[in-house]
Amino acid sequence: MLFNSYTFLIFLVCVLALHYAPFFSWRIKKFNLLWASYLFYAAWNPPFVLLLMFSTVVDWTLGRKLYEAKSKAKRRSLLIASLCVNLGMLSYFKYGGFILENFELLMSVMGVSYNAPDMNIILPVGISFYTFQTLSYTMDIYFKKMKPWNSFIDYAMYVTFFPQLVAGPIVRAADFLPQCVKERKASAQQFFWGVVLTILGMFQKIVLADSLFAPVADKVYQTSGLVGFTAGWIGSLAFTGQIFCDFAGYSTTAIGVAMMLGFALPDNFRFPYAAIGFSDFWRRWHISLSTWLRDYLYIPLGGNRSGRVRTYVNLMLTMLIGGLWHGAAWTFVIWGGLHGLYLVIERGLKRLFGHISFWKKRLGQTLLGSATFVCVVLAWVFFRATSFNQGLNMASGMFGINMTDKVTVDSDDIAKVLIAMGVIICAHIWLRASTLEDKLSSMPRWIMSLVLSFMLFAIYLNGGNDRAFIYFQF
Repeated sequence: MLFNSYTFLIFLVCVLALHYAPFFSWRIKKFNLLWASYLFYAAWNPPFVLLLMFSTVVDWTLGRKLYEAKSKAKRRSLLIASLCVNLGMLSYFKYGGFILENFELLMSVMGVSYNAPDMNIILPVGISFYTFQTLSYTMDIYFKKMKPWNSFIDYAMYVTFFPQLVAGPIVRAADFLPQCVKERKASAQQFFWGVVLTILGMFQKIVLADSLFAPVADKVYQTSGLVGFTAGWIGSLAFTGQIFCDFAGYSTTAIGVAMMLGFALPDNFRFPYAAIGFSDFWRRWHISLSTWLRDYLYIPLGGNRSGRVRTYVNLMLTMLIGGLWHGAAWTFVIWGGLHGLYLVIERGLKRLFGHISFWKKRLGQTLLGSATFVCVVLAWVFFRATSFNQGLNMASGMFGINMTDKVTVDSDDIAKVLIAMGVIICAHIWLRASTLEDKLSSMPRWIMSLVLSFMLFAIYLNGGNDRAFIYFQF
């Protein structure tokens, strides 16, 4: 069930009606939310609800046993069991075909003829997100950051909560479960902001990502010929806008829907295209994943506590795994590796030149921000490319290496992409040190009404596409 569909609108109205019905107890309302979440997930592929239930039960059980275990060896074995179950499911469904394909290639290099069977594995939507959520629960218990929760219904609702189930934000148990203790009802102001965020999220997805950016990005990236300078940059800028508006649109909608139900979800984006440096970018882009990788991978690896070289290695490993998390392809690994390299270079440059006052002034910050954005766009090339050769072809065109251009981008498309990206970047810079709620709260109501009316009208005009969110495949 897609957020950007009339089916979801009907579904949401029914869920809200049950949630605010005065004759249901809080326990019954939690059951309603739980079954609504299973129904929401079953709309894609009903059998995979069983996989979701299995993951929920396994980590609930292991979490309790972890807390009760006295010996360090038993605690470690229970944590390993949780890791094996969750990462095992993720490895089979998401990486099974990728592993076999690369094993076949390795055998070929070694001179062994081996034809891998076609596994035809269907990827369960959202598996990367909910396995990370259940894993964080058991790891928090293992590291003694929290105790096992006393209500299985609350825990099951934490794993399956439909607004963020299939594409995040990745929520921590310590943040969500306490919200389940008392009945959640949105105040009139919270409900209003929930509606505003939902409209904004749908505008980002339907109007900007799907209708404006996606056609241009698809035209450039679906070619099999050489791509020149103009087409390469316009196509990559279009995808830069598309990936942000698509994913931020989902997260904003999820936060808005949760807010209408009285729940608070963490921010997942803080105007990343105004980032100054790559550490800053990852504090603003997919925040729930970057903090998850920091807390459960980078820090346990040693973080920056074991010397400069080890810090660089830990950064690279974290970003390579973060890239692989996004998809079973070497292009995602390259994307993660590029960001790892950016972070390593940034640390080295800060150590050498960070004391120079110029880089803290407005011109220096502008130059750093511009360089950050250009490097982020270049990395998106391999995120969008379907193969290494295509990514290399696109990057070559962007650097002016390709002498011929088999793709022609219309002047109207060039203007649309440049203007739209310019507006997004300016908006990110304007909002960089603030929050969207603060800026909108200071806006006169009549202006906000006009803006929301425009968004709703644009959504209506561009509706009917029902293009799936990009991060559903992860």
